[in-house]
Amino acid sequence: MSVASAKTNNAISVDVTIGKPPSPLLWDDYVRAHNEGSIFHLSGWGQAVQSAYHYDALYLTAQQGGRIVGVLPLVDVKSPLLGRSLISTPFSVGGGPLADDDCILKVLLSEAVSIGEKAGVKYLECRSNFSGGSGWIAKTGIYEGFKMTLPASGDDHLNAIPRKRRAEIRKAIAAEQQGALTIRHDGGADEFYALYARSLRQHGTPIFSKRFLYALIDAFPDDIEITMVDFEGAPAAALLSFYFGSVALPYYIGASPAARRARAYDFIYWSIMRRAVARGCRIFDFGRSRTGSGSYMYKKLWGVEPAPLTYQVKLIAAAKIANINPNNPKFALFAKLWPLLPLAATTTLGPLLAPNFP
Repeated sequence: MSVASAKTNNAISVDVTIGKPPSPLLWDDYVRAHNEGSIFHLSGWGQAVQSAYHYDALYLTAQQGGRIVGVLPLVDVKSPLLGRSLISTPFSVGGGPLADDDCILKVLLSEAVSIGEKAGVKYLECRSNFSGGSGWIAKTGIYEGFKMTLPASGDDHLNAIPRKRRAEIRKAIAAEQQGALTIRHDGGADEFYALYARSLRQHGTPIFSKRFLYALIDAFPDDIEITMVDFEGAPAAALLSFYFGSVALPYYIGASPAARRARAYDFIYWSIMRRAVARGCRIFDFGRSRTGSGSYMYKKLWGVEPAPLTYQVKLIAAAKIANINPNNPKFALFAKLWPLLPLAATTTLGPLLAPNFP
């Protein structure tokens, strides 16, 4: 662990420790109290990435008088395809610096850039939007986020959903009452992974290693829930959700070919929404989707308005931002061929390729 010192515009000294957080509990308390904090900022996310992928997790902690006033979780990613980069936070849709004020934020960013320059990384990416100053480039126009406020009343909630989607939810609820659909919230990692691997194969996307899944479950034992929907006695859908304060985040979903016919997607999301309310959650974060994609259109059917997501990138050794997203024509052929491979092959090869898409 190293310590750097800097002064804000008010000439107040800020110490930034670089390495493991001085106290993971205090780090997490700060994240949970910050209005822009997320589960991706918690110390456990970096620990899970480090455990599964052996990347170095760096925690930049800004302190004044022994009190945490800012944090920036970074991971030193060494990708076979992309080379070396610093990302806050990889394998997530969020991250970036959290600080008490703009002066402390700039101190954290300055230290992060310094680390990147010494290491010779290609770029530094923070998956949040802020005013980083000169040299920071906004990465936008690719993804949009979907968040909705959850009504306390189930009837009010159902009535707020557009008519066609509401009708599908009611049909799914009727199927449950008739015994065709069943739901449970104690799903296992292996049964979830089997359905998720199938879905990602169909989308032309390599699946992450099961080791990463286990690492996330170990890091967030009280904040993760795996929900399973069975249709006519067989697994039809599996959803891994995170809970962070008043936010429910359905993050990974997998399904069988029967899921659409069974209305398993509608049923599992509706059930999690109402379960989230019972847990005291007010916000349902539907996550991000690529603009215009199938998942983007599906989320809009729930009456959720998308909001453009902007990330911030600082080029260090690279001359331009890496175009690692499904819109890149270089990946189009791969995405078309991947679903043609046997499931056993994509489940084996996926974890070898997934580190290229942090």
